[in-house]
Amino acid sequence: MLTVVAGTGYTGRRVLDGLPNGEVVGLSRTAIDTTRPFHTVDFDATGALPLEISTPYAIVYTVPPGGEDDLRLKGFLDRLPGTPTRFVYLSTTGVYGDCGGALVDEDTPVNPGSQLSKPRVAAENRLRAWAADNDCDVVVLRVPGIYGPGRLGLERLRERVPVLTEAEANPGNRIHVDDLARCCIAALSSAVPAGVYNVGDGDHRTSTWFADEVARQTGLPLPPKIGREEAARTFSPTRLAFLASSRVVDTTRMREILGVKPIYENPAEGIRASLGR
Repeated sequence: MLTVVAGTGYTGRRVLDGLPNGEVVGLSRTAIDTTRPFHTVDFDATGALPLEISTPYAIVYTVPPGGEDDLRLKGFLDRLPGTPTRFVYLSTTGVYGDCGGALVDEDTPVNPGSQLSKPRVAAENRLRAWAADNDCDVVVLRVPGIYGPGRLGLERLRERVPVLTEAEANPGNRIHVDDLARCCIAALSSAVPAGVYNVGDGDHRTSTWFADEVARQTGLPLPPKIGREEAARTFSPTRLAFLASSRVVDTTRMREILGVKPIYENPAEGIRASLGR
């Protein structure tokens, strides 16, 4: 079956490259250096998508929301040539909001507390309603922080950007980009039940630990540490919103039903691989 990868950025490009030859096409805002077939698409435009599809097809959608109500997703759904058999949507674990460090699973009610997460809830709801009307299976992957090559925060370390003290930092939830791509590809299988899956490496060490570990592996100085009171005066609103939200994401369903065991369960190994060491 043909797979359409809508959005071939950091994650989507790895999905595009990881799928079998001849069974995939990418949609990208700009031209990309790939041997895989792709089309350039303005995801905010109207009119038919540049796709000629005569066989059953599935979609992996990695495009970020367009506004609080995500009219970008609505426009994309309206432009599809026929109905895909399966639609894999990348959402965020931020939809759970601040849970005070408690464990959350896929049955935990969503409670987005930031403008970054609210559009994802709207998009999930829109997609479910559309799928119910069009007989399409939907798999929602709720994704935590993504890291990998080029996404280790090296510039922040070089610029000596402070992080919270370990004692005041929240539990961490993250996934290596290659493991996320494997989750996307696994979610395309008709053997995987439709529904919501939290994804992550299952390691909940803090973002402070992560920054320190990157510094240790690269030989850069450890980042300076500050408390929450000082952070409230100096961090950006976006970073403060992130720090105000705390939870531990359960990924049992990813492992037992989606069938993906992360290669990089230990992020220290994922950091090492991302540095090419």
